[in-house]
Amino acid sequence: MRARALSALGLLALGSVALVGCSSAAAAGPAPSDPDAPITFATTPLGDDPTAENPIEAFADLVSAETGREVEIIDVPDYTAVVEAIRSHHVDIGFMSGFPSALAVNTGEVDALVAWPGNDDPVSTCLVLADSPLESLEDITPETVVAFADPASSSGYFMPVSMLHEAGLEKDVDYTSMFSGGHDMSFIALQQKQVDIACTSTIFPTMTGTDLFPFQPGETRSIGESDSMPVAVSVLADQNIAADKRELLLEALPKVFVSENAEALGAMFTAMQGTDPILEPKKSIFQPFVDIAKIADVDISDLG
Repeated sequence: MRARALSALGLLALGSVALVGCSSAAAAGPAPSDPDAPITFATTPLGDDPTAENPIEAFADLVSAETGREVEIIDVPDYTAVVEAIRSHHVDIGFMSGFPSALAVNTGEVDALVAWPGNDDPVSTCLVLADSPLESLEDITPETVVAFADPASSSGYFMPVSMLHEAGLEKDVDYTSMFSGGHDMSFIALQQKQVDIACTSTIFPTMTGTDLFPFQPGETRSIGESDSMPVAVSVLADQNIAADKRELLLEALPKVFVSENAEALGAMFTAMQGTDPILEPKKSIFQPFVDIAKIADVDISDLG
């Protein structure tokens, strides 16, 4: 397993390809099969505690063991960069939550290789500090600052915006929104009282005292939770991924995400919500995200 960051030049190149409108057409067919070619995997940073087991590295090691291929981790700054890295044929796969998966699939240039349906549990929670004067969503005013993780985040943006909308609260009208740059940055902003509310995944409050959630039990509380999602997470793939890699991954991924690997995979395993994988799911599975995205003034119905 190797890890490297996508170069600054590469990020600029990816950033120049907008997610709306047509980009360059897919290259002429799948890449040729090569038994020595590594599997490349784009990911956003997930914690920086050197003493903690990194689930991204554990995932890479497990995939490598199942496929017999080296797995190369490519670090990119955010969810949109993961989608663009796949779409632009810089990497083979990425692990994404429901909304960025829907965004990617609706470009018509990225495949969902494997998807895990959501269960009936809430996926997002909006947190305040324990001593906050905010007791419920009804206490939010236009001056209340709400931190969202990333404009392409399911649990850190789309689902909480939908929840607030259902409560009669419209973004930048009934509250002040800001993007922190990631779930971890939302927690820091809340901790330092730069924001009043941090909306995030329900996974993180279960990780109190860790690098992923830097609060102790009782230091935060929730004032609202979102609905569930039709798709919890998916593994996205370059449409031009070599046929041998595609087959290896379709066979390997369901074997990687099993209960005996739960501890090593950490948040990645928890995000699957205990559901069974769907191999090569149809595009229609992502349609409910199109409707929810409209609430956030984002049209992902046809990004191709």
